[in-house]
Amino acid sequence: MRHLYRGDAVADGGGEPGALVAPGESGLELLRTTWTLAWPAIASFGLDAVAGLCDLLMVGHLGAPSVAGVGIGVQILNAVNVTLFAFGTGTLAIVARHWGAGERRPAEETLRQSVVAAALISAGVVVPVMIFARPLVGIFSVAPPVVSETVRFLRLVLLCVPGASIVFVTAASLRAAGDTRTPLVIGIVVSGLNILLGFILIFGRLGLPPLGVVGAGTATATAFTTGAVLGLWLLARGRLRLTVRWNAFRLSGAVIRRVLTVGYPAAIEQLLMQLGFFTYVIFVARYGTAPVAAYFISARVLALSFLPGLGFATAAGSLVGQSLGAGRPDDAERSGWAAQRLALVMMSVAGAMIFLADERIARLFVDDPVVIADAAAFIRVLALCQPLMAFDFVMGGALRGAGDTRFPLFTALIAFWVCRLGAAWLVTHVLDLDIDWLWRVVFLDFAARATLKTWRFRVGGWKLLRV
Repeated sequence: MRHLYRGDAVADGGGEPGALVAPGESGLELLRTTWTLAWPAIASFGLDAVAGLCDLLMVGHLGAPSVAGVGIGVQILNAVNVTLFAFGTGTLAIVARHWGAGERRPAEETLRQSVVAAALISAGVVVPVMIFARPLVGIFSVAPPVVSETVRFLRLVLLCVPGASIVFVTAASLRAAGDTRTPLVIGIVVSGLNILLGFILIFGRLGLPPLGVVGAGTATATAFTTGAVLGLWLLARGRLRLTVRWNAFRLSGAVIRRVLTVGYPAAIEQLLMQLGFFTYVIFVARYGTAPVAAYFISARVLALSFLPGLGFATAAGSLVGQSLGAGRPDDAERSGWAAQRLALVMMSVAGAMIFLADERIARLFVDDPVVIADAAAFIRVLALCQPLMAFDFVMGGALRGAGDTRFPLFTALIAFWVCRLGAAWLVTHVLDLDIDWLWRVVFLDFAARATLKTWRFRVGGWKLLRV
């Protein structure tokens, strides 16, 4: 079998099914294959993070309540999006296995069923959240101006969820088949449109009135809906590695159950994580609105810093799943460690750069000295966590690509709910320490995640799983 990354197939998205790692591939070749698969994913995730940063930069001119409102709204949106992780994770693992085994049609049917089911289920989840938006936001115990801004933003940005589910599942499936460039194209359109419309609608350009946070929510919803239409059109053209035809389509309970059996632990993991983030923000809110704004500014910076981790986690998941589908578990393990080495180097360098630029980064978002000081302190903690995040992301991606989605769920329970939130409770309710100590408990979280996931991957029980 020819190596798909040594021809022109990768440029146009074509290619025949089969594992991308050739048997007996040298360490250097494996690193090159991993990088070729990872960099478009890194760029794609980077565009999404840049769009989020631009939204926050633009909203930052509206004041701290708007910054905090958009931040809380995004947290709630992330919780709603847990259905994406169920379908995205399950689809990636199953499509990668089929592709590695040379089975194109089952891979395409898995994608087709997952796209429809994810869009329908996510749309059903959105409705009650929109109806009960105000009492939901009230859980965060933030000031009334922040509640008002959050509700206005949330009810509009939730309209992006069905489109985002289609984009997410499409991208996961194509990446599982080794095509990371088509998701990058879709990401360029979504992120570019989000930034452009955000600027026009937030500040009122081209003769339109300034809409503030309403404009930010509208821009995001429009961008993801456009991306969904583009993704479906590209799949239907038949020029990508995977093709979706809609003739004689009927929902298949068997296919959907198979996807969800693999993916539901990832959805529960993400839900627990988002609930954990909610709880952590409640702890932060005890110190006032400025730390809440600082937290969400730092979270946006974090979204940029762990891009290499996301990209190499994607590469590891695809290569591990494909190698297992081809019946080569040793190559699957080598692929995971290759992605880990590259991620560790890149994220350690990123951490050093972020640490040295802490206050300068914070000043890009706000001019409030209190918010800047709080954000800079949290940014320094996140910078020190970068090597740990490299292990967390890549080892987690490799395990999920193998279909081992339950252990990362167990890790989230221990690391986030016991280590981070347990320590946060001690800081705020028992020891009554200042906000800097609340930032520092995050280190315990990532240290636990990195240790547990690396141990699980090294033990190797994931090689025997069937999906």
